[in-house]
Amino acid sequence: MTVVPVNVASLKKVKNSVIGNPSAKKQLAQDALLIQTLIACLNPHPYHEPHESSPRAEDDALRIEAAHVIASLASSEDALATLLDHEAPHAFLVAVSYLQPTDSISLRSAIVRGLRSLTMAMADIAGPSQWGLKSNKSKIRNRAKDGLSYLFQTESLDIYLPLLTDSSTQISISIAQIAAFAVRTLDHRKALAEWLPPEDRLKEAKVSRRGWEKTSVVNVNAPSRQGGWLVRHLTTLLSSRDSKLQEAALLALAALAKDNANVAGVLARPDRDHPPVLSMIVPLIKSRNTDTQLAAALCVTHIVRGSPTNTAYPIDESYIRAVLNLINGMITSPSTESTIRRTKACFILYYLITDDSTLANIAYDRGCLEKLITIVRESTPEESRAEWGEDEAESVSLLREAALVAIASISLFDNEIRRAVTDEMYFIPIIHTCLFHRHVGVRYAACQCVRALSRAVTVLRTNIVDSGLGMTIFSIFKKREEDLSIVNAALSAVCNIVINFSPLRPIYLEQGLMERLLELIRPGEPTPALRLGSLWAIKNLLRSSTTETKRSVMHQLGWDRVVQYLHTGDVDVQEQVFNILRNVAESTEGIDLIFKNVPTEVLLTHITNACTSTSDDVILQATKLLGNLINGNETHQNQIASCTKLLVNLRTCLAEGKTEVKKPASACIHQLARNSRGRRAIIEAGIIPTLRHICEWSGSGMSPSAPSPIVGSPGLSLSGRGISPGGKNWGSPAGGPSIGGGGASHTSSSHPHSLGLGSSVPWNGGSSSSHGFPHLPHYPHSVFNAHHTMPSVYQPHSAAHQHGTAMEDDREVVQNARAALDWLERGDSYA
Repeated sequence: MTVVPVNVASLKKVKNSVIGNPSAKKQLAQDALLIQTLIACLNPHPYHEPHESSPRAEDDALRIEAAHVIASLASSEDALATLLDHEAPHAFLVAVSYLQPTDSISLRSAIVRGLRSLTMAMADIAGPSQWGLKSNKSKIRNRAKDGLSYLFQTESLDIYLPLLTDSSTQISISIAQIAAFAVRTLDHRKALAEWLPPEDRLKEAKVSRRGWEKTSVVNVNAPSRQGGWLVRHLTTLLSSRDSKLQEAALLALAALAKDNANVAGVLARPDRDHPPVLSMIVPLIKSRNTDTQLAAALCVTHIVRGSPTNTAYPIDESYIRAVLNLINGMITSPSTESTIRRTKACFILYYLITDDSTLANIAYDRGCLEKLITIVRESTPEESRAEWGEDEAESVSLLREAALVAIASISLFDNEIRRAVTDEMYFIPIIHTCLFHRHVGVRYAACQCVRALSRAVTVLRTNIVDSGLGMTIFSIFKKREEDLSIVNAALSAVCNIVINFSPLRPIYLEQGLMERLLELIRPGEPTPALRLGSLWAIKNLLRSSTTETKRSVMHQLGWDRVVQYLHTGDVDVQEQVFNILRNVAESTEGIDLIFKNVPTEVLLTHITNACTSTSDDVILQATKLLGNLINGNETHQNQIASCTKLLVNLRTCLAEGKTEVKKPASACIHQLARNSRGRRAIIEAGIIPTLRHICEWSGSGMSPSAPSPIVGSPGLSLSGRGISPGGKNWGSPAGGPSIGGGGASHTSSSHPHSLGLGSSVPWNGGSSSSHGFPHLPHYPHSVFNAHHTMPSVYQPHSAAHQHGTAMEDDREVVQNARAALDWLERGDSYA
């Protein structure tokens, strides 16, 4: 233990010894007494003679040096652990609370910068990482999370957030940087966005106790108005001439708008007679300062992607074009731009296009894909993983990771793009090599590329098999010592590769696929995301499989576990389990298998309850499962018909559900109407008026009892491959894009923008409504015209494509309703 005299000279010596010296920081971290002394020096000491200036000046100088040393030490994990042991976050808050406007700028800025450095260091350990993927194996991660949460409590924010409006630019920058670099979770984002100064909270509390004017006044002064106090004041800093302050404000706004519809919506829409804040940010993309340009591009990106899709103020296309122009210029200028700036440009592109087919196609059309592949190719050996340099700079690895995740995002939706990656740019050997890189982020990003490419049928059946890429990704998935983020990414690729037409499905099964999946499903095992992804893989594995495979897989999974998940699982798990059962019930043998192993009352009760679920995806999969089960034998149909509450809930789905739910619901009613007991049950459940309303709503002028042209002959299957006459097999391929469908179905490869293989396969083991990286929203597939022209405004949904699909779906619902009414009116004579 070192005994250091507490004076300015000794602390300066310590500061000079640790700045830029990791080994010195690690060594100093072992000296608990010195750390305790430094923390004690942060706060002022009482004076016996307050009129004397000398002791006060010396004390201030001591506090300044202590803050500088702690700020430098915080970047070392070992030193941060010791700082947390001695409650450094609390000590800094106390020190900030003691600051007075009359204190010197040097003292005030040093204390606030120290708080900023400590907060950022905790955020880097707590995660998630802002740029790239980092391993979460830190021993102090939970302690860092706790320390960070403490600083985001309202009482803590009351102490340091008001300093954003300080007269000192240095202090304003530090406070903005805390918001920019330390906000990593939605809870932290919400805490900052909704914070109000204590006096404003007091006014709001008084207003809330006033009766008749409560609603109108509270709405005017609500924290969300204009994005909250912090957003409003950050916005005013955008007009500053100080580039550092401008950059900090932009990055803070970006952090607050990320995945935050409330803040992003406020920044994107006009405020009375004023243009939207977004229109003030876009010009800064052309700033003379490169870092300001990147900050503005990131801010625009998070506002665009965070804004509500139903907003009345769509995003102007010029905003997106400005971001893409900047990115294209930066990633193609290795001689003029630093590696870190090119890395940020790649990540901004990824944030912009992830899970949005429209933006992915725009990026491809503007040549981003070729530039990204060039970045990876210029530093990656193609032939052998043994050629990787062990001393490669971390910045180079991070750039490669950024380029790879952007490539994966561009390739996710389009078969033409995937073929360009594999057959024109010959990129698979590069991806294969990157799977063996020592940097965790590079391996993760390479897995995401495999996941994206494996959505194409031709790529899956040729390139991925012939190159050995499919077996490599499987071996990574099976590694028990691998980083869980990489296992999860590899699992998402495996979900695609186990689809029914994959040559690797039987090989995976032989080499222990189910055993590994069951490891990740068992209670207490790694993460909910891995459990969900494993269920997703089992769902796809069962799709169009043999009866023997269904029997074997379900035996290993366990019927009791399936029932338990239906009872206690969250909505994402329930959706996958219903989908698993739906795929088992593709055939009459599979239906018998389900009724034999799951008590009928239990099965029908869960389906009944699912029909009124708060999750549209659960309702959809439950009704599609019922659509398959109802194709079983007469005994099974009678059992379903005897469940009155199920039919009542099915009527609700038919009357109030979305079109994709009405399709299987109407097919169930149609099939049940072919059964004499089913017809009585339909009448007793009051479904006939609903069927008539659907037919009348179609506006065809046809009588509900008129013969339906689609039924023609009673043996016609609406699905084209129903397993019983006239039945709808909801486990069979739908023949078109189906986000969140029952297994990964493939579309015609002749369509230039078909989703290809795996439209229901998760990006990162997520739910069917979330196909992208973690903490990012999913936007449905959009169809471009032949020339990929950009619309005048950015709309994440393709209205023409959705309208056409909806028309077809509505037509099928009406046809099913008419056919059911025909059976109900004519009975067995209809056949």
